[in-house]
Amino acid sequence: MRIDKKSKIIKQFIRFCIVGISNTAVGYILNIGTLLALSKFHVSWDYYAGNLVAFLLGVLWVFYWNNRFVFKQEDSGQRIWWKALLKTYITYGITGLLLTNIMSWIWVECLEISKYLAPIFNLIITVPMNFFINKFWAFKGEN
Repeated sequence: MRIDKKSKIIKQFIRFCIVGISNTAVGYILNIGTLLALSKFHVSWDYYAGNLVAFLLGVLWVFYWNNRFVFKQEDSGQRIWWKALLKTYITYGITGLLLTNIMSWIWVECLEISKYLAPIFNLIITVPMNFFINKFWAFKGEN
């Protein structure tokens, strides 16, 4: 791989991480807000609900910023926005909803890690996966 291409990928990954940090903050606030809103009901599935709310609104947030800041259209050819959004929801559906709920169950139920810390542990696994799936599938142009 040429240095220019490696440099471009590194810069994209850095921008992806910046967007991810903002999405993490938004998602974490939404997740904790959901936990707090459900705390008076004493339900055992509150952390799943927190993940769902953070997912639904967080994907819109990350799609917007990834589309404008990370994987710009001129970088990937012609892009149909609704297809990219659908692919983004599928990508984050697998990694950000299904995988995070499985991992949250492992952290909280099996390893007895705090449900307030579980979303942070999930990031270590999902961030690199999301970058490559987004780069090479969701935001890949229609050539």
